Amino acid sequence: QVQLVESGGGLVQAGGSLRLSCAASGRTFSSYAMGWFRQAPGKDRVYVAGIGSSSGTYYADSVKGRFTISRDNAKNTVYLQMNSLKPEDTAHYYCAANSRGWMISRTPREYDYWGQGTQVTVSS
Repeated sequence: QVQLVESGGGLVQAGGSLRLSCAASGRTFSSYAMGWFRQAPGKDRVYVAGIGSSSGTYYADSVKGRFTISRDNAKNTVYLQMNSLKPEDTAHYYCAANSRGWMISRTPREYDYWGQGTQVTVSS
């Protein structure tokens, strides 16, 4: 069982930055692939970025060049650095863990564990 707790969301002006953190419980964090997803009101949950157990990364086209995902296995934490934020980035952001560490999937159902999320609001 893995528990995930996100933090770092908030209100920011367009062009600003935020860093989201996701702290994981358990001793096998390093073997998991981790993903960030977001969901805006009335819309589906969509993939933002992922990082594998070997630290390979993949990004949605909408955030490529602006967002950076990273992990610190010693701290059981995955981060999402978000720069040049846009109003369309406004959403509830979720962290997720996939026990198949080699699989950096864009599909929510491939992930085994989810956090409660943190709200990001970008004002214009």
